[in-house]
Amino acid sequence: MSITSSGAKLFLQRINARDEKGAMILTSNRGFAEWGEVFGDPVVATVLLDRLLHHAVVVQNEGASDRLRGHADLMPDYTRSHAAMTPPPPQKRRGRPPRNGGLNHTADPRIR
Repeated sequence: MSITSSGAKLFLQRINARDEKGAMILTSNRGFAEWGEVFGDPVVATVLLDRLLHHAVVVQNEGASDRLRGHADLMPDYTRSHAAMTPPPPQKRRGRPPRNGGLNHTADPRIR
């Protein structure tokens, strides 16, 4: 299932309006690599992920669905597997590196 182009742009506008103003919780059963396909435009998906993951905490829930636990024998094999959601790599620290490798937190070398 994919979102229409206008739907993707409306969602992007909503995320842009909400950006840096407060917390958001989103859930998805698709990995980040699939968002370009879902939104029908890899550029829109990249912009969305950029905004959403900037200060994000990604919680990855793996395993069988609690709702379907009692009905697993009724499901075809291909639906039992789930796409892994790989979290983004940790962001590198930006800016000037700390003095003395970050070990000395004072500017005065006499103070240890």
